[in-house]
Amino acid sequence: MAKSALLLVLCLVVVSFHGSAANRQDRQLDECQLRSINAREPDDKIECEAGLVETWNPNHDQFQCAGVAVIRRTIQPKGLRLPIYSNAPTLVYIVQGRGMYGVMLPGCPETFQESQQSRGSMEDQDQHQQIRRFRQGDIIALPAGVAHWGYNDGNEDVVAVSVLDTANGANQLDNMPRHFYLAGNLEDDFRKHYQQQGKRPLFPSPRYSSRGRQSEKSSCNNLFCGMDSKMIAEAFNIDEQLARKLQSQNDFRGGIVRVEEQLQVVRPPRTQQEMQQMEREQCRPGGGCVANGAEETYCSMRLKENIADPSRADIYVPEVGRVSTVNGHNLPILQSIRMSASHVVLHCDAMRMPHWHLHAHSIMYCVEGQARVQIVDENGKSMFDGTFRKGQVLTVPQNFVVMKQAESERFEYVAFKTSAYTMTTDLAGRTSAFRAMPVEVIANAFQMSVEDAMKIKYGREETTLGMSRRQQSRRISNLAAAAVATIAEVATSV
Repeated sequence: MAKSALLLVLCLVVVSFHGSAANRQDRQLDECQLRSINAREPDDKIECEAGLVETWNPNHDQFQCAGVAVIRRTIQPKGLRLPIYSNAPTLVYIVQGRGMYGVMLPGCPETFQESQQSRGSMEDQDQHQQIRRFRQGDIIALPAGVAHWGYNDGNEDVVAVSVLDTANGANQLDNMPRHFYLAGNLEDDFRKHYQQQGKRPLFPSPRYSSRGRQSEKSSCNNLFCGMDSKMIAEAFNIDEQLARKLQSQNDFRGGIVRVEEQLQVVRPPRTQQEMQQMEREQCRPGGGCVANGAEETYCSMRLKENIADPSRADIYVPEVGRVSTVNGHNLPILQSIRMSASHVVLHCDAMRMPHWHLHAHSIMYCVEGQARVQIVDENGKSMFDGTFRKGQVLTVPQNFVVMKQAESERFEYVAFKTSAYTMTTDLAGRTSAFRAMPVEVIANAFQMSVEDAMKIKYGREETTLGMSRRQQSRRISNLAAAAVATIAEVATSV
C-alpha cells in the first residue's frame, strides 16, 4: 500500500514537471544566460485621465529568461480601465483598493439582467455577463485572449500588479507582450520598449489595409481603427456615424478613463453579493476553498482567490510570518493557464529558508518593507545580493537558490509562478534536502566529522520560515524580562 502511494506521488510529480516544462522549453533555449539579476523599478509610465500605467522593460535579461512581462496600474476612484485582452495568460495581484471587474467569457450567457420596472420597456433593459468584485489581496486569473475591464468604485486608488506569461503555450505569437484594445485611442503599454531596443515585432505597426496603403489614422490603437466604418456599421446594424465613434479617433483620455457619475451596472447589492460569494467559497483552514459543483462551470468558474487574508495562511509562525499559496488545486482555472502565486509576510529579521523551485520561474513584487535577498545560479555564482524594496520586481529563475531576510518591521511580497503546481525544495529546516540525506553522506560530501554533519542536518527545526539568531536573542531577553517582572510582582504582593 505504501509502495503504491509512493508511485502515485512520483507519477504526479513527473506529469506536473513534464506538462509545465514542455509548455515553455522551446521558447527559452538561449534566454537564461544571465550575468546578474537586479531588483528593478518601472522603466516607463503612461499617464491617463484617471490613473497611471507603469511597465517594466520586458527586454531585461531576467524577464526574457522567465518569459514574462510586468505591468502596474493605478486606477483612481471612479476610474474605468477600458476593455482589453492580451496574447498571454495573466495573473493580477490587487495591492490596494477594491472595485469590480467583468470578464467576457466566450459563449457564456448574460446572467445579470435588469428588471422591467427599472427601465420601463423590454427594449431598454440591459443584460450582461456576471460582474465580479475584487479587494486588496486578491489574485485574479485572466486567460489569454479573454476580454476584461475593471472599475474602481471605492474611495482610494486601486493598485494592481499584473504578470503576463508570454512564454506560455497559450501564446502562439512571439514573446512580445501584446494588449488588444476594444476601446479608446491609447498608447501601447509595451511597444516603446521594443522600439528602444530596435526589435521588430512579428506583426508591426502602423497598420496597413488589404490594399497596401497605410491607414489614415495610424495613431489610433483600438481594434476598430483598422476596420472600414461601413463594414462596422453593417456588422453592428447601426449607421456609419455611430460606427465611427467606435474608432475613438478623437479620444485622448488613455487606457483608464473617468466616469462622471458612478458606473451603473446590473449586480446584486454589494454586501449581499459578497455574502453569497463567501457561502459558495467555503474555505477550509489551510486547504483552500471548495466551490459548489453545480456552479463551478466554465461560465461561472471562480477567477480569484484572496491570498493576503491571514486566516487562510498555509504556513503561520506568530513571531516569524506566514505564507499563503494559490495554485491549480484551490483555484482550478490555474490548471488551464498554468500559473500560480504565493503571498509571504516576514517580520523583522525573519528568514524565508534558502530554497529552489523545481519547475517554475518566480517573479516577485515587493508590496511593503524591504529585505536582503540572495540568488545563486548553477555555478555557485551570486546573481543578486542586495536589498529588495517596496515597488520593485525581482526574478528568480527556475532551480536558482534564493534566500530572504526581512530588514524592516514587516516585509511583504507576492510571487508569481510560471507553473500551476509549483514545488519547492528547502536547503535548511525540517523538510529540507539535507534532512532527507543520511548523515554519513553529508559528512563525506563536505569532509567533516559526523558530529558536525549532525549539527548541519538537525540545527534548524522550523519549516519554510525561521527565526534569525537576533530574533531568538530578543525572544530570550523578553522572556527573561517577563519572568523577572512576574517574580517582582509576586514578591511585592507577598
